[in-house]
Amino acid sequence: MKQTALIALLLLAGCTVGPDYRRPDAPTGAGFKEIAEAPPGWKLGTPGDAIPKGAWWTIYHDPVLDGLEREVALSNQNIKSFEAQYRQARAIVDVARAQEYPTVGVTAGATQSRASGGRGAHTQYAAEGTLTWDLDLWGRIRRQVESDQASAELSAADLANATLSAQETLANDYFQLRGQDALTRLLADTVKADQEALRITQNQYDAGTAAPSDVAAARTQLAGAQAQLIAAGVQRQQFEHAIAVLTGVPPSALTLPPGALATDVPVAPPGLPSALLERRPDIAAAERAMAEQNALIGVAVAAYYPDLSLSADYGFTGSPIGKLFQAANRTWSLGANATETLFDGGSRSAAVRQAEAAYDGSVATYRQTVLTAFQQVEDELSDLRILQQQAGAEAEAVRAAQQSLEIVLNEYRAGTVAYTAVVTAQTALLGNQQTALTVQQNRLVASSTLIAALGGGWSREDLAAR
Repeated sequence: MKQTALIALLLLAGCTVGPDYRRPDAPTGAGFKEIAEAPPGWKLGTPGDAIPKGAWWTIYHDPVLDGLEREVALSNQNIKSFEAQYRQARAIVDVARAQEYPTVGVTAGATQSRASGGRGAHTQYAAEGTLTWDLDLWGRIRRQVESDQASAELSAADLANATLSAQETLANDYFQLRGQDALTRLLADTVKADQEALRITQNQYDAGTAAPSDVAAARTQLAGAQAQLIAAGVQRQQFEHAIAVLTGVPPSALTLPPGALATDVPVAPPGLPSALLERRPDIAAAERAMAEQNALIGVAVAAYYPDLSLSADYGFTGSPIGKLFQAANRTWSLGANATETLFDGGSRSAAVRQAEAAYDGSVATYRQTVLTAFQQVEDELSDLRILQQQAGAEAEAVRAAQQSLEIVLNEYRAGTVAYTAVVTAQTALLGNQQTALTVQQNRLVASSTLIAALGGGWSREDLAAR
């Protein structure tokens, strides 16, 4: 009988109420529309190998960018906040898991008493060990541990997502800063050319072969270019300040020397849409949130069942203290306690409905996160395709504007056109050159944004490693 009762108790201890978690389906497609419907002749450029694991920015082969990106994970304060939240979540798991084990304690004390009318006091000594254990027959504690574990993994995914977001933002700011460097060089060259044009025009005016209006137009053109050159420094400084904050230092502590804007635009291969479910940390976080809420349903359901706990005491009580630990002073007790709520006004059923609704909400959030991820990838793929086409057209526009300016300058020197024609040609060339720089900068930003949208080399397997 005793063996049968023990076996039955062990079987009950393995019971866990509530639904077991299974990841719901997500709205995925067979492929990305932007690739499937790309026009003939357009091919998505890809790097020589896959995205580098973790350090995805090394695909751009820029040592300055490499150094800045490594500082982000070490010093960015937002990432440090998420890292602290992750450690907190891990500690919560340990707290919940500790409830699965017995609690053992020890107490010791002395009581002095004297009977009414007595002449002396009597001292009673006691030393006792206690043990209590919630048997968790219905899996309430185990479901709570399961929920907290999923929450910790969600926190780890949030940390990875925050890190990836900061790295992406830094890369985009860095490319825009280099775009301002390229614009500054372009405008500096333009100022030199305009200064030379003004010198020539002034000499022609002094020789009586140019009108005063030509000198005024050349001087106006020069002043405009100089003003644009000064203005380019405003945005450049703002990007540098943003990069400093992302790397966890005050803006005054970071100075980046001017550098070149990259000409190569590497593009990570997008793969299949279903791969995003494993490669994006925000999707992993949303999926872990479903597991967390699913386990909480089991916690709520377990409240319907009785709670059984065991207790044991073993100790000694007696006097004097030198003879306390003798067999005659030994005390012990064993006990079992069962509690069951008979009426709660519908509180437990409401708690179950609440947990089920929270789970349904997490499923909807998960599916929306997946849809948003597909949208982001499609957006960047289309941006890269269109910007590549625009870059080709803009390069041709720059070449044509340069030829036009050379022709107009020759005509002006020959006295066949007014200087206003030169100003018009100069303005057109500068405008096209600025547009070409903006397109190249935007292509690099779209490239890094696409890599981040594909998960930045991250994998859901990293959660298991954590």
